[in-house]
Amino acid sequence: MKHDVIVVGGSYAGMAAALQLLRARRRVLVIDAGKRRNRSASHSHGFLGQDGVDPAELARVARAQLAAYPTLTWRDGEVEQATGTLDDFRVTCGGATYAARRLLLAIGVSDRLPEIPGLPERWGKRVFHCPYCHGYELDQGRIGVIATGPMSIHQAQLLPEWGDTTFFLNGTFELDQAAGDELTRRGVAVETTRIAAIDGDADVVLTDGRRMRFTGLFTAPHNEPSTPLAAQLGCELVATLMGVQIGTGESKETTVPGVFACGDAARMPHSVSLAVGDGAWAGAQIHRSLVWPAS
Repeated sequence: MKHDVIVVGGSYAGMAAALQLLRARRRVLVIDAGKRRNRSASHSHGFLGQDGVDPAELARVARAQLAAYPTLTWRDGEVEQATGTLDDFRVTCGGATYAARRLLLAIGVSDRLPEIPGLPERWGKRVFHCPYCHGYELDQGRIGVIATGPMSIHQAQLLPEWGDTTFFLNGTFELDQAAGDELTRRGVAVETTRIAAIDGDADVVLTDGRRMRFTGLFTAPHNEPSTPLAAQLGCELVATLMGVQIGTGESKETTVPGVFACGDAARMPHSVSLAVGDGAWAGAQIHRSLVWPAS
């Protein structure tokens, strides 16, 4: 059977897109590898009507709601390959091949974190990237920002809204006078000694032996699409301030006709609410492309 749309990725953006298509009574196959980016987080914040809900529960309820639509097929697994052209795409998953007229990449991103012992284990628990998602819950406690490059200056300038902030350069770059003055104006302390490890809840252990205790830490990881499918298909990849994302137009269609992309892999900044909105828009635009194919 040829589906109208195959959605690769069944997290928030992918499910939001699938919902629009299912409500238009289109045949949709969702293939999901079960690797939500926020799987380490216990609460999701900043999503209107769902503030503070466990993100796993958000995903569970959303999937149950999709399952009520008879034109949905759901497959757990990882897509190994995607090929084809407009109206005739093929994806392989676990030895099986599936066909569709349109393809949506809602594959999310991988986070390349600073190589600091103890940091990956605390990612999503005490180490975060989005202050709007996690800053309020730190209750104006002490905050550390770990630089990954010059753009981290903006993160450090923003975070004093949520607590006393220390900016760790960690040997990533030299701070110029203007940026240093602006950080001082914002009340940000700058620490130039390198980090040896993250310990305890959110303690920063420096190479000179000092230990600095924080309520939470922030950093800006390097992002790239979590799978090579976009490159396989020939979609344009675009360099961003935070890494690489899939290039799309306003309709969320990539440079390959019939292939669309949404969510963290195709936009920035990143949050659950923005991913849901992006997915909903992508789903509607895919439906329109099926109704009114480009001539």
